[in-house]
Amino acid sequence: MAVLITDTCINCDACIEECPATAIVSADESPLTDAEYTYVKPEKCIECVDAAVPKCADVCPTEGCIVWDMPYIEEYNDHFTQSDDYVIRVHKKKGILSPAVNPQAYRENITKEQRENRVSVGETLKLYN
Repeated sequence: MAVLITDTCINCDACIEECPATAIVSADESPLTDAEYTYVKPEKCIECVDAAVPKCADVCPTEGCIVWDMPYIEEYNDHFTQSDDYVIRVHKKKGILSPAVNPQAYRENITKEQRENRVSVGETLKLYN
């Protein structure tokens, strides 16, 4: 994972259809209790590393709504498994699909500081004027 949708989300769900990894779900389908906005499943997010920008951020009409989070890799296992921001899916055979078990691709050019500060994807990749 590396992107998180913030509470500025207007629930237009434009990002859901654009996600090539099917990592984004509506608030109604979010695994979070009492979710109020669109949710990104960190165990599936690939940051669209094969594209110029993450497709969710490219179509999002709300400036600054989608931000960077830590890479979904073993080094940040506790960040994801011990956070109130996420509910990691449990696979029938593999168990919890934590970063230690199921690491995902991420953009290495996004700094740790940008991720820790949850900097806007659009701001970082110059999507806004």
